[in-house]
Amino acid sequence: MDTSLIRAYFAGLQERIVGELEKFDGKPFRRDAWGRGTSILIEEGDFFGYSVMTGQVSADVVVEEDLLACRIPGAVFRGLLAEAPFARFFTQGLAERLRHQPAFGSGPSLGEDVLVAVGSLAERPAVTVPAGATVLEISRVMRDEHVSSVLLLSEPPSIVTDRDLRNRVLAAGLGPDTPARDVASRPLRTVPHGTPVYGAWQVMLEHGIHHLPLERDGRIVGLVTATDLLRHHSHGPILALRRIERMPGREALRGYGTDLTRMVSTLAKSGLPVSHVARLVSHLNDALLRRILTWAEGDLGPPPCRYAFLALGSEGRHEQTLLTDQDNALVYADGVPEAAAYFEALAGKAIADLVAAGFPPCPGGYMATRWSGPLSAWKERFAGWIDEPRADAVLAAGIFFDHRAAAGTLDVSPLAEVVSRARGNAPFLSHLARAAVGFRPPIGAFRRLKPEDGGIDLKRGGLAPVQGLARVWALDAGVAATGTLERLDGAASAGLIDRARAEDLSEAYLYLAGLRLRAQLAALGEGTPPGNRIGADSLSPSERRHLKQAFLAIRDAQEATVTRYHVTLS
Repeated sequence: MDTSLIRAYFAGLQERIVGELEKFDGKPFRRDAWGRGTSILIEEGDFFGYSVMTGQVSADVVVEEDLLACRIPGAVFRGLLAEAPFARFFTQGLAERLRHQPAFGSGPSLGEDVLVAVGSLAERPAVTVPAGATVLEISRVMRDEHVSSVLLLSEPPSIVTDRDLRNRVLAAGLGPDTPARDVASRPLRTVPHGTPVYGAWQVMLEHGIHHLPLERDGRIVGLVTATDLLRHHSHGPILALRRIERMPGREALRGYGTDLTRMVSTLAKSGLPVSHVARLVSHLNDALLRRILTWAEGDLGPPPCRYAFLALGSEGRHEQTLLTDQDNALVYADGVPEAAAYFEALAGKAIADLVAAGFPPCPGGYMATRWSGPLSAWKERFAGWIDEPRADAVLAAGIFFDHRAAAGTLDVSPLAEVVSRARGNAPFLSHLARAAVGFRPPIGAFRRLKPEDGGIDLKRGGLAPVQGLARVWALDAGVAATGTLERLDGAASAGLIDRARAEDLSEAYLYLAGLRLRAQLAALGEGTPPGNRIGADSLSPSERRHLKQAFLAIRDAQEATVTRYHVTLS
């Protein structure tokens, strides 16, 4: 008999079987009539044979092609289990495994460590002055001590900086006998002495401060300045913030994207988790937006009422790293007839400046030039999306419900109150859940990764599904947070999902985000536009294994969501 014909027959049969299995959208096999479990495909770098840990045979292994396998004798394996790192590899859960599988290489970049305690940078104790000191007295102390700030021993303590003296004393025409407490900054922003450097950056950027007192055991034991942090990390966000604050005009916007990309690359390679990188980037983008709005107000005159410039989508969730399409909106106070024309002009100037800084316009038009209006109109719009959950309403909710006020002074908490009405609204939550399971992880038959055109879409297959799941769970649980990780944690705390699932999805999300950022930075380094795909060939066997496990965790969560919210899939 011609063996080549036999091989061809079985090859064709296998291809037809796999084709049929693909129709199941990658769902795992259930146990068959003989009680045998799920079939999976083991790829290069995978492991099998864990029965030595239980004393029972857990799987049959069939070799389909030439194989080089390393066999570890049972006695040797049991001996290695006595070593904690080895044992953890086989016993730790998915969240723990992903937590120790960095998307970037480990170790600090350029010899600069963003994880060290900020207290190690404090060169001397904080200089203090009595609560009743005058601005003349504290000016002399700052001169004699060669410092740019002093702590005022008031109750509670406050701080006076060289900027306060310049802006609140000299510029305001106050005299040297002015009490220092009248120009001091309060409340005092402090961090624990052991806070990592990136944590100090975050506080400084979030609150727009340049001097940060350090606490230990309830006492202020030191102080670090923006200059201290700049000396420690010359490519960090403090330098970027300083450049934003010193922009002389719109002509300086052009280099913002390049500077930000350089900073993101340095921070990511320094070992900083991508979630912290994204939050730092968001604070810098907020600072840039405030600068841009200052220019716009200078052109148009003072605004006729309070307003808030909303960041939406990934920027609204504090999850944007590199500059992507704009997603923003504008809300202003009610009852001011001339407000519409003013804020239409202001939005136009702001959007144009953001484009100049490197933020492309949103292809879908989700920008303040189109989405602007009084607070009452926004409340009505939000309520309509919840009460009438059509397809366009669900799409809008996925963008606008992830909002935050990035600039402006208008209180937009009434919008969050409207969003809270989604809790218990079964039709709306069901529509939102359907959107969350619309994108499926790229897992095929035998739990094999399914690249398309040689790449894996990390956003469509992983990041977007987790964002959608976290959104529907958070709204169902009444969690007000908008960040994906905070939503998962809140849903677990509320008992809507179990803690293990929340941790698995959180680490899967961070792992996928890290891989995407790595691929995007590599693309920029090669002069090509960054996207959401990562090349399948660029992944090591270990990375492929962890990526597959992350996708499987997401798919399992989607299937549970389909059941919980009675989702009907087309």
